Order: sequence, then structure tokens, then C-alpha cells
Amino acid sequence: MKKNAKKIVREVLRSDVSRRQLLLAEVIKTNLYMFVVREGMKALDVVLEQEREGLCGPAGSHGLSGEAKRWGHTHGRLVMGGQTVSVRKPRVRQAGHEVQLPTWEQFADTDPLDERTLEQMTIGVSTRGYARSVEGVPPELEAGSTSKSATSRRLVASTKKRLDEWLKRDLSNERIVAIMIDGIEVGDYVVLVALGITETGEKQALGLWKGATENAVVCQTLLDNLIERGLDPRRRYLFVIDGSKAIRKAIRRTFGDRCKVQRCQEHKRRNVLGHLPKKLHAMANKAMRDAYNSKTADVARRSLHQLANGLDAEHPSAAASLREGLDETLTVKEMGLPEGLQRTLATTNPIENLNGSIRRVSKRVKKWNDPDMVRRWVALGILEAQKGFRRLRGYRSMPILVAALQQPIETVDEQEAAA
Repeated sequence: MKKNAKKIVREVLRSDVSRRQLLLAEVIKTNLYMFVVREGMKALDVVLEQEREGLCGPAGSHGLSGEAKRWGHTHGRLVMGGQTVSVRKPRVRQAGHEVQLPTWEQFADTDPLDERTLEQMTIGVSTRGYARSVEGVPPELEAGSTSKSATSRRLVASTKKRLDEWLKRDLSNERIVAIMIDGIEVGDYVVLVALGITETGEKQALGLWKGATENAVVCQTLLDNLIERGLDPRRRYLFVIDGSKAIRKAIRRTFGDRCKVQRCQEHKRRNVLGHLPKKLHAMANKAMRDAYNSKTADVARRSLHQLANGLDAEHPSAAASLREGLDETLTVKEMGLPEGLQRTLATTNPIENLNGSIRRVSKRVKKWNDPDMVRRWVALGILEAQKGFRRLRGYRSMPILVAALQQPIETVDEQEAAA
């Protein structure tokens, strides 16, 4: 079989016609991209000339005064493959003004270039390495706009535009029922991020606010911003927070006692373990997990208080940490939500996933020049995370949460008093 194959190859190579075909195929395979680019630019040149002819008539014709006239050629730049290229541009003038050809206007749009820059930066390409990440073009096209400084300018302008649009988005028509708030450290700043959950279980990044620390002023400013953009302060929401006293204070000041607050059980567990020696971690961890998995809030509450009483003598700080805000770690259990949705809303895990995306995108920044840079990169991470948002786990039970939040406040207060 091998001998037959070798014989066929020798026969092909002896044929001048076959040899030329093989060589041509190899050349086209190796330089296919360059071939397509050059032919495409020729086609563009034909289209532009046809459009000019449609405006001015055939070459050599002389229109009447005031009509569009040919005006030679100039060199312009168009966006292609994440860069700009130099293209011979036919000119048309009418009544002393330049007339733009429709096809040229369409291809001159810089949005694709901005999108490509954002995409490359998001996946980890540095501004210095951007030029190497784009496709090569024939030298006669004089590629540009790929330098570190040009890429940086586009990135700043694009992220600022995206951030402004996102932070001004109207929230009045969004049917938000639950809001998760958490802080993330970026450089020397803490950025608060709010994630909304709709009646149908859809996740929506609502906003962000930066500060030097996660203090009550920053938290209050974030909530005020959401209300200014359409979040109804008269509605009742379920807030899921990491246990921050500053966030809790801002929620109470803004919404009073109308809203329910669930403190993250995972944050509480880690806080308690932080006050205990490692030899007790397994015991305390199991006791807390078993309590949070109890069928009712009363059983869970008794189990947690029993654990706290057992820690009082030798580890009072751990006992105090466990008791602090204990009832609010059981809010969703008190509301009688189905187990799947209850488990999802008992922690800030959904927003932790969002924060993970922010960290992945922003970790490549070596130097934070100013607070606005922090905001822009955090927004870039959020916009990237939104592409992969899925509905909340347990979303089919969201009508039960909606119904629980719509109960009259008096009825809810009576239930709490009875408990």
C-alpha cells in the first residue's frame, strides 16, 4: 500500500500541470487571509466608485452648477480586524461641501474597533500586546490604531461610555423582589455591588458604588442611587447581605422595617470559625450546617443557641459572633420558602459569582491610577459576567417569595411576634 502511494506521488510530481496546481493550492492555503483581504479591498473600491458614479454620473461628465461633482481621491482610514487600515477614498463635493458615500460611512464606524478592544482586554490581552492579537494585513494597507497608547485611549473611552449607560439605566420597569449587596476590594478601594433578582428569577446587576471602606455612607449612597433610577422604596424586598452592619443600617434607614433581611449563612459560619481554634472547626462547622438544614426555623434557632451556650465558657467571642444577627440568618426559613429557593437565598453565593468575574477581569491591572479607573474595570467585569447570567436556582418557586413579600405588614408583624 505504501509503495502504491509513493508511486502516485511520483507520478503527480512528474506532471507540470499537477505540480503547478499543488503549488498554487499551497500558496492559497498559506496566504488565504491576505488573498481574501486584497480581493475584498478591490471589491470595496468598485462599490465606492459605483456610488460616486450614481451621484456624479460617469467619469468625464460635467454636471450642472450645484450638482454633485467628482473631486479626485484622498486617503482615509477604515476599521478592519481590530485595527484601522488606509484606503483610497473617492471624493464627492456639492455646493462647496464634502458628500460622504453611504458605504464609506458604514465602514468608517469605529464601534467594531471599540468592541474588539473591550473583548481583547476582557479576555486578558494587555494594551501592550494588543497589536500582536489582531490579524495581519497587507503592508500596502498601513495598519494603525494598535499601539499601547491608542488602545488605552479607546479602552478608557469605551468603558466610560458603557459605565455611564449602565449606571443611568432606568429600573422603574424591572420587577425586582430580592436584592443582594456585597463589597469587593479592588486596589485600595472597596466597591459595593448590588445584584437584583426579578419575579421570574432573572439576575440583573443593578449598580455599584466605590469608597475607601464599606461604611454606612457608601451603602446609603448606593441605595439612594438605585431609588433615583426607579427602584420603588415603597415596595417590600428581600435583602441578602454578608452581615455588614453598615449595609444593614442603610437598609433600615431607607426602607424601615418593611423589608426582610437575610444574613448570609456562609459568612456567619466563617466568622464564627474565625474565633475558634482549628481543632473545633469541624465540630462547629457541622453543628451550624445541621442547624441551617433543619426543617423549621424554631429547630434551627434552638440548635444555634445550644451551640452558642456550649462555646460561652472557653470561647465567648465565638459565642457572641454566633448570636449576633442570628435571627436574620434564618429569615428565608421563617418565610416558609421551598427548600431549593431557601438554600439559594440563604447565602450571597449568587453575587459571589459576580464578584469572581470582577476579580478575574481586574486582576491583570498592575496599577490603579484613580477611582474612576476602578469603577470602569469593575463595570467591565460586571458586563462580562452578565453574558453568562442564568436564572436563579429554584426560580420556579419565586411566586411563593413574591406572595410572602406582599403580605400586609401587620400580618407579618403578628407572625413574628407569635414566633
